[in-house]
Amino acid sequence: MAKSSSLNVRVVEGRALPAKDVSGSSDPYCIVKVDDEVVARTATIWRSLSPFWGEEYTVHLPLDFHQLAFYVLDEDTVGHDDVIGKVSLSRDAIAADPRGIDSWINLSRVDPDAEVQGEICLAVQMLEDALGRCLRCHVLQARDLAPRDISGTSDPFARVFWGSQSVETSTIKKTRFPRWDEVLELRAAPGAPSPLRVELWDWDMVGKNDFLGMVEFPPQVLQQKPPNGWFRLRPFPRAEEDSGGSLGALRLKVRLTEDRVLPSRYYRPLSELLATAVLGPAEEDAASPLAVLEELTSGDCRQDLATRLVKLFLGQGLAGPFLDYLTRREVARTTDPNTLFRSNSLASKSMEQFMKLVGMPYLHEVLQPVISRVFEEKKYMELDPCKMELGRTRRISFKGAPSEEHVREASLGLLTGYLGAIVDAIVGSAGRCPAVMRLAFKQLHQRVEERFPQTEHKDVKYLAISGFLFLRFFAPAILTPKLFDLRDQHADPQTSRSLLLLAKAVQSIGNLGQQLGQGKEVWMAPLHPFLLRSVSRVRDFLDRLVDVDEEEEAGGPARALIPRSATVREGYLLKRKEEPGGLAPRFAFKKRYFRLSADALSYAKSPEWQNVNELSQWLSALRKASAPNPDKLAACHPGAFRSARWTCCLRAERSAAGCSRTHAAVTLGDWRDPLDPDAETQMVYRQLLLGRDQLRRKFLENSSVDTTPEAGTAKGSGSLEGACPDALARQKAAAARLLEVLADLDRAHEEFQQQEEGTVAPGPLGP
Repeated sequence: MAKSSSLNVRVVEGRALPAKDVSGSSDPYCIVKVDDEVVARTATIWRSLSPFWGEEYTVHLPLDFHQLAFYVLDEDTVGHDDVIGKVSLSRDAIAADPRGIDSWINLSRVDPDAEVQGEICLAVQMLEDALGRCLRCHVLQARDLAPRDISGTSDPFARVFWGSQSVETSTIKKTRFPRWDEVLELRAAPGAPSPLRVELWDWDMVGKNDFLGMVEFPPQVLQQKPPNGWFRLRPFPRAEEDSGGSLGALRLKVRLTEDRVLPSRYYRPLSELLATAVLGPAEEDAASPLAVLEELTSGDCRQDLATRLVKLFLGQGLAGPFLDYLTRREVARTTDPNTLFRSNSLASKSMEQFMKLVGMPYLHEVLQPVISRVFEEKKYMELDPCKMELGRTRRISFKGAPSEEHVREASLGLLTGYLGAIVDAIVGSAGRCPAVMRLAFKQLHQRVEERFPQTEHKDVKYLAISGFLFLRFFAPAILTPKLFDLRDQHADPQTSRSLLLLAKAVQSIGNLGQQLGQGKEVWMAPLHPFLLRSVSRVRDFLDRLVDVDEEEEAGGPARALIPRSATVREGYLLKRKEEPGGLAPRFAFKKRYFRLSADALSYAKSPEWQNVNELSQWLSALRKASAPNPDKLAACHPGAFRSARWTCCLRAERSAAGCSRTHAAVTLGDWRDPLDPDAETQMVYRQLLLGRDQLRRKFLENSSVDTTPEAGTAKGSGSLEGACPDALARQKAAAARLLEVLADLDRAHEEFQQQEEGTVAPGPLGP
């Protein structure tokens, strides 16, 4: 059994940010911090006061985290980046609503005295002697303190307050990891018991000292359980100042998920029910877990559920039957082929998440070269006369600025060149598409063809596949490469416009040219001949894509989406050969291209192609790769051993224990993560609990349902009024079995909770 805690964070957009550059604009980006650790950084949006990021992160973190903070900064080419403001959310505020936070929040000013970090280690004793009460505070050490000096360190000392008395430790110079090991004694003053407060300060020779943080303990704690251990530093208590919107606002979506994952055997009955549902008839199904979940969920919750279900069935080797089950339900209730899979149904969301989970390496292989060319070449392309800037094209002429016609012709040539490369890459990739994706598309092709066999609907089976592959996979990746890990930064405005034109063209090809000339964008007409020529090639590609033998699918359940030998993270890092004594010269650092897999960390002088990754992503990937290692250290030295001492904590012993704790529990969710069917089934169980009462009323407490044979014409999926007696009996039996399984899981959770609280003796538990 394990407890899990994760944050789903979406940094959507900002508005009304202040201008920090002389141009009257800003180049904003966001940093996301959990407690003292930076876990994510958005891309920089250039020259914008109302940036749109749309970046989403899943952060797996320890159960005892305290605060989530978002810092908005303006990126500067020269000098330090300017801090615009921040949003701080406490754990309690996030957990107050199970649905999470989804709102605009004003940015607050960043107060240096409130920006504290780190922990302090104390051992406190309350003593009585002939002179009265005495408090003995053993100040041992602190770690991860904020750097207050220009050198990137601090000169910390501790000041202890108890009643009207105060006493200080010595000052430790140039370290963020001081070790005092000093015992301070204070005598009780007459009157009511007083709290104990320990403050940390950075000593400055000139000017006032800088605040580093504090901890405080009330009298009751001192008497009943004197502090002994590590304690997180806090800022001075004060109400956070709201800028009233003068610093702008962030739109954030944050949801905290905390749960207990039971041993696998407890989820086996629910997993069997889910497997039975996907392998059974879908059209009459109204009481299976999947039917209940489809009826209950909507919006973002449905997308999250779709991701969980896809991972669950991938882990069981049943992704194909699961998608086929949803396809059969969707096709059965669709009468107009033009609306097939056009809504955000569970079937649509599941197929979309399925492609992202299993098809990302394929997507990168197909689109990476062309996307990189667009970013690197930075060609100006525009077909819309209303947006055309004649001065932006690089054309040397003695006749003055180029005309609108010249710009259109040049843009058309560039667009068709890029589109030709994209279409060539896509239509030539059928053999490289993952077998499990091809089989899912083959099933989709067959179900749609069976439902709409008429000649006038001959293109529907193609549109069903291209609607997913082109409109929901390739086109979004072209439009926003950053969100699909194709680039590390969002595009600048000019490149973003070029990508938009390319994405629109790919969408038109995915629609098989059926809507060309019907919209308001008549300026796209010069591209129509190229798009129509590409449609026939796309049809041939789709025929080859679904021409796959079912035996090609990996048969057994898979615990990972990628093999252990596959690359998990890659990019440039600096390496240095360890040399004894002295500072390392600059030329001692070598820039090397590192690759991390679940089995090894390797490097070479140069890559085949570059994909630079940020430090937080590297740390997350390394933590995941080393998760099975039982010899991981709980602490480390963030500095180097130079001149016979550690530069971080100033200790002289080379073998001294680490002064900074490792953050192995904080990782970023990623499509490469190993599958965990138990965690996904636990989430499905939580979702089913929301519909338990509705399920009971609908199937077990409804005595007014007409069960005569004359009422045997079904009125739609999930309807009881028109169900025949046999179908109704099967649905009632399925509902009763599902409620029984949920009740068993309820009891298992209650028993484990009682064991944790010590109210029952530990022992074997049965599901």
